Amino acid sequence: MKTKVSVRRIKFGGLAAVELKTAALRLVAITTKGPRIAYFGKADGANLLMWQPGKYFRGPWELMGGHRLWVSRPGADEAEETYAADNQPCTVELGKNGFTLTAPVDPVLLTQRGFTVTALAADRLQVDHFVINHSAMLWSGGLWSITCTLPGAATRYLVPLGDGSTWDYTTVIAIRTWGHDQGAKTFNDPRFEMTDDAFHLNPVSGLENKRMLKADPGIMAMHEPAQQVLFAVRAAYQPDGNYPLGTNLALYVGPKSFMVEMETMGPFVTLKPQQTLKHAETWVLCAAKSAPTAKALEALFA
Repeated sequence: MKTKVSVRRIKFGGLAAVELKTAALRLVAITTKGPRIAYFGKADGANLLMWQPGKYFRGPWELMGGHRLWVSRPGADEAEETYAADNQPCTVELGKNGFTLTAPVDPVLLTQRGFTVTALAADRLQVDHFVINHSAMLWSGGLWSITCTLPGAATRYLVPLGDGSTWDYTTVIAIRTWGHDQGAKTFNDPRFEMTDDAFHLNPVSGLENKRMLKADPGIMAMHEPAQQVLFAVRAAYQPDGNYPLGTNLALYVGPKSFMVEMETMGPFVTLKPQQTLKHAETWVLCAAKSAPTAKALEALFA
């Protein structure tokens, strides 16, 4: 059955934006600065993303929230390039089932960021991130997708682990502090829990903390019981790829749990002039009275 998709230009919080709607979901990306996805949720529901423009800054860079594309540097995941301001208007290309937003070329690095959003079905989207090297020189790095979600009192996060082989393993990186002395200053945080086949996060409490994971399924999910919905993201893992600290996924809990970042990362590559680096995610939004098992979550993307 063909999915009915609406794609149109709108205003969101006074900002120029593009809206994509199906019977099951709504997504809004602002075009005034970014590109950034400002809203994601049920077509008639509340925003699952933390979106607070004008509140969180680092120099000219503004968090705003929502979903955005960062870059990671080999040997320095959070370099200054990561926090590029991304404050200029984007070019917009509308299609029948989606749209593409592209930021201007960076005046120093001569790289260009953007993403394409395409409806695959009523309950799922593909988000194709890209960076283009417009320089006559080489550029090296990786793409790092950040989705700032808004946790409620009973929201839970789940990451399936392992590839099911007889020599199965995972990697968990616990980070005690990072830039500007941020972080929990402890490796011990009981909100992060590992079970037989998954990694779980219960974000309630005021502690700022982060975990990076090597997770072969490449899937992470947010269960929001207040709306009885599951928001799941998958980015394919490349076992032979050179990932930041050997990990492809991360969960970050902000101070006072004001947000939880669901992060997917791609491997580092070197781009020659005019080459493009891509990082694809599949987003699924479906009804769920309770949090799924790891196997049920993997079955969503089978």
